[in-house]
Amino acid sequence: MSDQPPQKKAFPLRLDPALYAAIERSAAADLRSVNAQVECLLREALGKRGVKLAEPVRAKRGRPPKAKEGEDQE
Repeated sequence: MSDQPPQKKAFPLRLDPALYAAIERSAAADLRSVNAQVECLLREALGKRGVKLAEPVRAKRGRPPKAKEGEDQE
């Protein structure tokens, strides 16, 4: 079984330049990428409309655990 989170759906999105600039500023203020900010804003908007979504699978952060003695390293 893989420890990787499921792949995200990629698609092109055309935005008004002023809207993109506003999202970019908001993302910078929240220390997020523009892509993560768009996803966050969409989740918030859907939540306000009563659409329930499962929590996103978050990527593990930090260093992987050290291998214990006697285990093979790949």
